Amino acid sequence: MKLRSLLCGAALGALVWNAPAGAQENDYRTAVIADEDGNDVSSVYGTVPIVVISSRGTPVDLADSTGSLAFINSDDLEQRQVRDVADVLRDVPGVAVSSIAGQTQLRLRGSEANHVLVLVDGIEVSDPFAGEFDVGTLQAEIGSRVEVLRGPQSALYGSDAIGGVVAYESGRFEGIAARLEGGTNETINGAARLGTTGDNWHGSLSAVAVSTGGEPNARGGTRDIGRDSYTLSGKASVEPSYGFELRASGRFVRTEGEFNDSEFDSTSPTFGFVIDSPGKRYENDAIYALVGANVRTMGGNWTHDLSAQMADISRDTFGSFGRTSGSDGDRLKASYVSSLRLADAHSLTFAADWERERFRNDDPLDFAFTGRKSIENVGIAGEYRFDGDVIDLSAVIRHDINDRFADETTFRLGAGYQLASSTRLRASYGTGIKNPGFFELFGFFDGRFIGNADLSPERSESWEVGIDQLLAEGAIALSATYFDSRLKDEIFTTFPAPDFIATPANRGTLSKQQGVELSAKAQLNDQITFDAAYSWLDAKEDGVEEVRRPGNIASAALNWTAPDDAANATLIVRYNGATDDVAFTDPSFIPVIERLDSYTLINFNAEVRLTERLRLFGRVENLLDETYEQVFSFVSPGRSAAIGIRTDF
Repeated sequence: MKLRSLLCGAALGALVWNAPAGAQENDYRTAVIADEDGNDVSSVYGTVPIVVISSRGTPVDLADSTGSLAFINSDDLEQRQVRDVADVLRDVPGVAVSSIAGQTQLRLRGSEANHVLVLVDGIEVSDPFAGEFDVGTLQAEIGSRVEVLRGPQSALYGSDAIGGVVAYESGRFEGIAARLEGGTNETINGAARLGTTGDNWHGSLSAVAVSTGGEPNARGGTRDIGRDSYTLSGKASVEPSYGFELRASGRFVRTEGEFNDSEFDSTSPTFGFVIDSPGKRYENDAIYALVGANVRTMGGNWTHDLSAQMADISRDTFGSFGRTSGSDGDRLKASYVSSLRLADAHSLTFAADWERERFRNDDPLDFAFTGRKSIENVGIAGEYRFDGDVIDLSAVIRHDINDRFADETTFRLGAGYQLASSTRLRASYGTGIKNPGFFELFGFFDGRFIGNADLSPERSESWEVGIDQLLAEGAIALSATYFDSRLKDEIFTTFPAPDFIATPANRGTLSKQQGVELSAKAQLNDQITFDAAYSWLDAKEDGVEEVRRPGNIASAALNWTAPDDAANATLIVRYNGATDDVAFTDPSFIPVIERLDSYTLINFNAEVRLTERLRLFGRVENLLDETYEQVFSFVSPGRSAAIGIRTDF
């Protein structure tokens, strides 16, 4: 598993998500799409302003996008009864998910997990020490939505978006809503949301709590792996005067859970396999906050936005005799964005970011250096966009000045062409950069891992071509994309003699990824919708298949909704193809490649309205009780069921 610190990236994303004024926020938070006759066709296709690829100050319509993007709105999350956001990301083309207790990773288009930038309400949420975000800690809030932008985005977002961007937005919410459910494995899941609006202000609070006794995740194990997770978030905005808005958002996440370790006794027949490990547990705390101000001038054609955000994340692990390891990471970021619309179709954007990340090993055993390390980065970006009736163009360039690594310049070019009223072609080319993270540079686990302070940044270039097609007067939307990526100086883990202790290094060979992404969305009739996605991936490093990157991934979701929304039901099928993984079953600790079998998961859920304000729901996940592993020797959960109620006012 590669761990990298996110450096200089999502101040652009944070402002893209938060910069628009209140009126614009209403527009892009709600995915309501109308055709020329005013009919709502949002379930299939339309011009939703896609914030994650906006020009830092102006939302970009889906119809004008030159990249590959998927969005999952609040209705999708509600109908599929999504609780862990990572689960619904399996329905997005190009996304591979692998999960074990205490760590859920995302890989986009065969990239590493720490090549994916994750934003939550515009805040970069990765752990500065670990270098990636544990998506398993992201619980779906009432009224939330998710957007996924695939492909290199360093030119907009900096060092951390070689693979793409995942943006979760809790949404603008009014009223009161709550849900409560219970299920197998002693699972309880509850959520509540409160939102209110005045003449020139809005505010909301949200809370989610999850507790489960879990089940064994070691082959033949009997120790249940439980987890408790708590999320509290809030956001507010006020417009003291016309054209001037202040905003703030904050989030606290606490996760406590158990985990199993591998067998390290080289004389044991289970050496290198996951075994029951009584007393092993972890505690993670994360605090995130963002404040900002937005000014609109020239009738809204020239906007200025200033924001600051912070992240403070601590991780601790425990054994039978107390705390065994710990880390603390924090991030401060400030950004300024100025966006000028020159005419109806032309716009220019300038952005500047300052970011400082810090970390320290909080080692209770005093084996590791426990002083603080820090890295600062300044990024300057400029973008031009042309959004015409037939042709759309985008060009963006960014220069990063880093106090540890050499300065870097990245760029991205994109174009879209409306070939016919129902057919659109698009293409893009971009470069990316990923600086080594704190863990890779300075990480330490006694006798198991030593960082490498001499690492160089990874560099990538990628291109893609795609087509979007509407059929049956817009009732069916099809999309196909081919991409090709190259990664130089890839950071990998090596085990040099004579101690064979893991340490990172840069490869001298080329890592190549190519693939095809297909998606379909159809409104079959007034009550039934169908969604499907398929990804083919060929990811190799020097001709060798890269681990945890299935060659084939597919999903399909069929939803039925009764008239007047009196009831609904959804059937979801997800297929994950066979893939390689790394196993440490050789006493030399030199990794061995193991093949993980393919698996298919079937989920079914349903809901019925009891009264105007009360609804009863239930679901079964892994309906056929498939036995499978997402990571070598970690057994994934079997069949589970839940039943609950929800209400809104």
